[in-house]
Amino acid sequence: MPHPVPAAAPPDLFDAEHQALQAAREVHRAHGDGGHAPCHQALGELLSAYERLLRETRRLVRRSDRAELEMNQLNMRLQDLAAQLEFRANHDPLTGVLNRAAIIEQVNWRLRSGGLALIVLDIDFFKRVNDSFGHPVGDRVILGVVDCLKAVVPACAQVGRVGGEEFTVVLPGQRLADALPVADALRRTIEAHPFGLPDASGVTASFGLCAVEAGSDFDHAYGLADEALYAAKRGGRNRVCVAEGVAPSPLAACA
Repeated sequence: MPHPVPAAAPPDLFDAEHQALQAAREVHRAHGDGGHAPCHQALGELLSAYERLLRETRRLVRRSDRAELEMNQLNMRLQDLAAQLEFRANHDPLTGVLNRAAIIEQVNWRLRSGGLALIVLDIDFFKRVNDSFGHPVGDRVILGVVDCLKAVVPACAQVGRVGGEEFTVVLPGQRLADALPVADALRRTIEAHPFGLPDASGVTASFGLCAVEAGSDFDHAYGLADEALYAAKRGGRNRVCVAEGVAPSPLAACA
């Protein structure tokens, strides 16, 4: 097995100065005092002082290099911490999806230049799950729902948790006709997902869907989708209801 080649030593920044010092030392030793004892002694002292100066300069350079390395490491750590703080400010701590404030910001930002479809969904009878089996089981259900959402939504979509058991899916540039199959696929995926509840029961969700044009805002879009969501709840749950985005009131259909 071949032995690893040792890494080359870093170049000496003061190699030229060191060689000049060594050459001067050789000349100083070779010529003795040459009858000029004071000059010879002064030159020797000068050479010694120069050698001490080189040693001290090397020491300071090494210290500076260590300080620069430590500063770079600290800067990288600060950048990591800043990224973590930004992530925590914009994401739900349990699920890792966008939180309500981040979803509002994203919807308003996107609506400045284009339309979008907005899905709002709510887990059916979630309070019963928490009351019957405890909050850790409820958290597992929430995480399972998020897994279902991530498995179905297109790459352009943004998923957010806007309440305890309420979620949104933002579909930039999509119309109702594009978003309705997505919403129904989400509903069917959640209905079929094995959540592993202690009583072996299933979990379903109700959906409200709207589409709005550029120039609208989150409050308008969310109001439409939320109205459709409550129509789905009143209609028996585990269904998708659609609201028209051109006006705040009419419900187009429930599927």
